[in-house]
Amino acid sequence: MSDFKRIAPDQAQQLRDSGARVVDIRDPQSYAMGHISGSQHIDNHSVADFIRGADMDAPLVVVCYHGNSSQSAAAYFVQQGFSEVYSLDGGFELWRSVYPAETSAGEAD
Repeated sequence: MSDFKRIAPDQAQQLRDSGARVVDIRDPQSYAMGHISGSQHIDNHSVADFIRGADMDAPLVVVCYHGNSSQSAAAYFVQQGFSEVYSLDGGFELWRSVYPAETSAGEAD
């Protein structure tokens, strides 16, 4: 994959079920208030460590508020060498409405 793909929540759920990693790029307060269960919060301070420790061939789903910022972040991850990157259309807001039982609150799951 030379570029990222935009996907709907149902596709993201299928990827999660098959072991894809989900990263949330929203601010820490928003993440703590609610996020996709099992997702990892990353920001400008933690992204380098995340990339160093990541499996570049594993599917990666990037989540933001509404699906806009995640596209830029997904493109960045492709540039860093990730081979299978997805941006969640509708972001966490759409995810929360489609999969309310698949959300968590707090700083980490």
